[in-house]
Amino acid sequence: MSNALNEITERIVRYGDLLPCKTAFIDAHTPGSDQKENFTIIGGGVSESADQHVHINIPHGFNIGAAGQPPRCRNSLHSHRTAEVFFVLSGRWRFFWGRWGKAGEVVLEAGDIFNIPTGIFRGFENIGTDYGMIMAILGGDDAGGGVIWAPQVIEDASNHGLVLSEKGRLYDTKRGQSLPENEKPMPPLNDAELQDYPEPSTSEVVPNHVARYWDMVALSDTSPAKVIGETGMLRDKPGFEVEFLTRNSCGNAMEELDRSDVIMPVRGHWKLIYKGGSLTLNPGDTVSVPSGVPHRVEPAMTGHCSLYRIRATSDPAGPTWKG
Repeated sequence: MSNALNEITERIVRYGDLLPCKTAFIDAHTPGSDQKENFTIIGGGVSESADQHVHINIPHGFNIGAAGQPPRCRNSLHSHRTAEVFFVLSGRWRFFWGRWGKAGEVVLEAGDIFNIPTGIFRGFENIGTDYGMIMAILGGDDAGGGVIWAPQVIEDASNHGLVLSEKGRLYDTKRGQSLPENEKPMPPLNDAELQDYPEPSTSEVVPNHVARYWDMVALSDTSPAKVIGETGMLRDKPGFEVEFLTRNSCGNAMEELDRSDVIMPVRGHWKLIYKGGSLTLNPGDTVSVPSGVPHRVEPAMTGHCSLYRIRATSDPAGPTWKG
């Protein structure tokens, strides 16, 4: 009993205990992006700063992170080689994509989820009236080896004192830092390389990569809705599966898995029950139930409630599946 409790309590990150990093990426000094906060919850993530705190540094086959931003703050255009999935915890967010961020866009609200196609430049901004938070799932333990920035982002950052090395490490000249003698700055993509980054339209992206909260609520009326997976609402094999649960679909049977089970409440209060104990979970909390621990979830209070559940699969992390 005590071993299970100790294992689980060491793998729970409460929303109120999240430790932000304000210098995680190359655009940390760029006006319009200089107020964003980045959080690394599970795994090393893709932060370029040594200041980034990692809450749970245990390989899961994927990474869990978050971004918090005040109104009108944006995250600059970048790309990834593996999956980047966002769901909105709070606020109203505009996601945009393309070389200059003009190929397409979509607005997401609380609970909505976006499995952004790999290999395209993407950015996002808080267009709400209050501080907002989006939670992120990144494919692979090394999250594809880092971030690929649109060339103008690297140029803007340099004009505001931040230099990214070819090894993906950030140096802040405003703090007296400089590139080590044996490292060169990260070269921006050239015109030939940029040809490999497509410009999909909104009509190509939204129907295949966005799932709306209330649609998922409807589809989880009797069993969990598979949101991302080979047979999911958003068909993909990114190395993990995402399911959506509500009060009517959580079930009463204990499960014992051969891999970690990551649970992230969206709305309402939940109880995580395991053999010998239980914990209450709130929106914004993240818990990773270790393999081999029998467990289940149930609502802790009356009223509407929902959560996302993420589990690794045997599929390798990589480009968006075209099957």
